[in-house]
Amino acid sequence: MSLNQAEPRKYFISKGIDQFFTDIYLTFRFVMRFFKELVKPPYEFQEIIRQCYYIGFKSLSLITLTGFITGLVFTKQSRPSLAEFGATSWLPSLVTIAIIKALAPLVTALIAAGRVGSNIGAELGSMKVTEQIDAMEVSAINPFKFLVVSRVVATTLMIPVLMAYTGFIGLLGSYLDVHANELTSFATFFEKAFEKISFLDIWSSIAKAVTYGFTIGVVGCYKGYNASQGTEGVGRAANSSVVLSMFLIFIEEVLIVQITNWIRVF
Repeated sequence: MSLNQAEPRKYFISKGIDQFFTDIYLTFRFVMRFFKELVKPPYEFQEIIRQCYYIGFKSLSLITLTGFITGLVFTKQSRPSLAEFGATSWLPSLVTIAIIKALAPLVTALIAAGRVGSNIGAELGSMKVTEQIDAMEVSAINPFKFLVVSRVVATTLMIPVLMAYTGFIGLLGSYLDVHANELTSFATFFEKAFEKISFLDIWSSIAKAVTYGFTIGVVGCYKGYNASQGTEGVGRAANSSVVLSMFLIFIEEVLIVQITNWIRVF
């Protein structure tokens, strides 16, 4: 490689590294501003409730279908392996452990990242490029509190609620399959299901859901609030909101599981 070819390559690598650390710094400032605006009056309770309704209630149909199929399919796939050892009676406990510990928080977060995260990124991005956010500032309205704080709070509150609903619907789908094959009663199924579930498992799932909800809200708002370059920037904000949210969710999943295991040991 000649020196003339190496110089542009070094330039782009250096520019990419600079951009990476700049994005981290801007994101940190964005998060710190969120916490500052969160505790400072006035409080946008009506907008928070409206966002909770949109994020929670409007997602129920998709969450219901996904949660039910998840529980049903996981039960059907697990039965043959347990049947080889004559351990189909362990099926309720196995499915519950999988759903409560991992599937319910993760499935809910991924669905929300795709549906809610992209919508937040596109909505705020559209408002940014059409200068609606600038107009709110001129009108003596705090756009950050009204648009960002309300959405982040709503996602942080509603993802744990949706997670609990997903877990219940998933267990219901599992019960229907177990009842159809083993004629297990509803009371017996749920009694066996929660034999191996501890409070630590439940609290770790809640911690996951809260963390995922905060991540989805912050990423979607950050990408949309800082969108540029017209309609192309809006599409890029929506797409990057989904991709980055999912990437961070998987990283957080690994970290929280590791922390939970450390607590379990001690």
